[in-house]
Amino acid sequence: MKDMIIETIKNLFSKPATVKYPFEPSPTPPNYRGLIVYKEELCIFCTKCELVCPPGAIRFTYEEDGSKKYHYNPYLCIYCGECVRACPKPGCLTQVEDVAPPATKETKPNWDAVEVEAEESKKRWLAARKKKKS
Repeated sequence: MKDMIIETIKNLFSKPATVKYPFEPSPTPPNYRGLIVYKEELCIFCTKCELVCPPGAIRFTYEEDGSKKYHYNPYLCIYCGECVRACPKPGCLTQVEDVAPPATKETKPNWDAVEVEAEESKKRWLAARKKKKS
């Protein structure tokens, strides 16, 4: 009992062994893989990133004119980097050491609606393409 009291008093006056989160940011671990950064001007819209993304955090929607639009959900992403490795255009997709900002109702994308629209737009685009060939 006496040893416990002495150890308790020592701990009251010693420097804490933990990080002072949230008052100080946690240090970035080595080899940290962060957010995916997309540069539309470099994209060739091959959709390879969408195909290799394990959680489905990247989706493309197809427009009537055949163009595609990139959608990314940082809250679903597991930061594996497969999309960066699969991208044939250097610099189009990169990983930075930033983390996703906290999700709020305003910033959190309605991902269910994006996924539904992506599937429906792809079906419409394929049907229109098939109709043109006929």
